[in-house]
Amino acid sequence: MNPITTSADLKAAIYLLELEQKENFIALKEELSRTQENFKLINIIKSTFKATVDVPDLKTDIVNAAIGLTTGIVAKKLIIGKTLNPLSKLLGVALEMFVANKVSKNAVQIRSTGSVIINKLFSHKDKAEKV
Repeated sequence: MNPITTSADLKAAIYLLELEQKENFIALKEELSRTQENFKLINIIKSTFKATVDVPDLKTDIVNAAIGLTTGIVAKKLIIGKTLNPLSKLLGVALEMFVANKVSKNAVQIRSTGSVIINKLFSHKDKAEKV
């Protein structure tokens, strides 16, 4: 910047600094408005949900977990049944968690094995109908 030597130069410099200050203030107000909008509860929930949905293989993981939990509950009902014995109930919960964990971790293999078995069952039925 050039050195200020006259009162006109001083007034011009002050005017330019005041303009810069007004522009900075407007930019600050806009940034504050955007920040307030981002911190609204609904927007936080939306952004969290979008980030969660964008995770790859989320749908597969949810399906595997659901299959595991369902299988665990069915295994508990089949093996333990309805009992009033607290030890049996505890054993049933442990069995349910064990089965659910194993099934959800090995869901891909279980699904492929199940589809092979189903295909073999129905293909034998189709062959018998053709004869």
